Amino acid sequence: MKIWDAIVIGAGIIGLSVALELRKRGMRVLVVEKGEPGREASWAAGGMLADCPLEMPAALCEFAAASARMYPEFVRELEEESQLKIDLRAVGTLFFAAEGHRSMAGAYPLPSPVGELEPALRVPAHAPVCLYLKERCVDPRGLLEAAEKAARNRGVDFCVDQAAESVVLSGGQADGVYITKKALRASTVVNCAGAWAGDISPLGLPVRPVKGQMLSLAMPDKSEVRHVVRTPDVYLIPRSDGRLVIGATSEEAGFHKEIVPETIERQRRAAVAVMPALAAAPVLETWAGLRPGTPDKLPILGATSVPGYFVATGHFRDGILLAPATARVIGQVVAGEQPEFDLTEFGAGRFSVPQ
Repeated sequence: MKIWDAIVIGAGIIGLSVALELRKRGMRVLVVEKGEPGREASWAAGGMLADCPLEMPAALCEFAAASARMYPEFVRELEEESQLKIDLRAVGTLFFAAEGHRSMAGAYPLPSPVGELEPALRVPAHAPVCLYLKERCVDPRGLLEAAEKAARNRGVDFCVDQAAESVVLSGGQADGVYITKKALRASTVVNCAGAWAGDISPLGLPVRPVKGQMLSLAMPDKSEVRHVVRTPDVYLIPRSDGRLVIGATSEEAGFHKEIVPETIERQRRAAVAVMPALAAAPVLETWAGLRPGTPDKLPILGATSVPGYFVATGHFRDGILLAPATARVIGQVVAGEQPEFDLTEFGAGRFSVPQ
């Protein structure tokens, strides 16, 4: 029976990035995925790479900013390894807020008047203050395709359409993963299962699914929207191929990913309200994803009370953004090195989890 050095549970962007990091460190790696690689929360994401998004707890901002800085090199490596082009854009974000809105870290004066930056944009009456953020955005689907191909090219093994049920324990420490009627062996296990991470024993991690519904339109012209546009009601993310991603809801709906047409239409109307030229733009796709949420809105990163068992989950809205930094620190922790970021506030030990 084949034995690996590490098994990574979950093939979203977090799992794929961790697998690549461990493989670069010379480990034989297996990724176990319950469905098709990269088709859950990562596939559904918008891909905004803000240093410290408004919804993000302050405790996470330093880690997020560092991860955002890693992105150009992260993408360059994936492109080289996979020979695929990743749509990484650095035009920036126009953030519209109400009068008296608190200043934002990373906000800059507008490089030009709003009408020159986005001629088709109608400034929301209830959010007339425009801030300019020097943020990047990435197409998560192209990123995932490149990450999976890079992992396979590096010799990472995959076991797909197989749900990890529990961690194999031997002498009180991790010794692999149980899937249906079978044990896969490795002395290191990293749980990157996103919203499903809490279903894997022996630790009851408090991770829950938070549903987000989104849609995409075909822009009348590929340059109809150049910047990411964020208002209190909606965000618009242009892709280089002419798609415009619109989102997103945040719903406590369990593991249900049904699309609600009324919700999608409400988001479409919110987009048209700020970009009237989109009124006749055809809807290309609608979808929903399940973000992995935690009680304190912080990820769960690092070692657990079970030797050899590590976790990297609970990234909520920011899995795409936090992937490079997460992979780096998990690689360091697995190798027994001092991580370059303090993971105290992100540790599994902050929750009371039954053995």
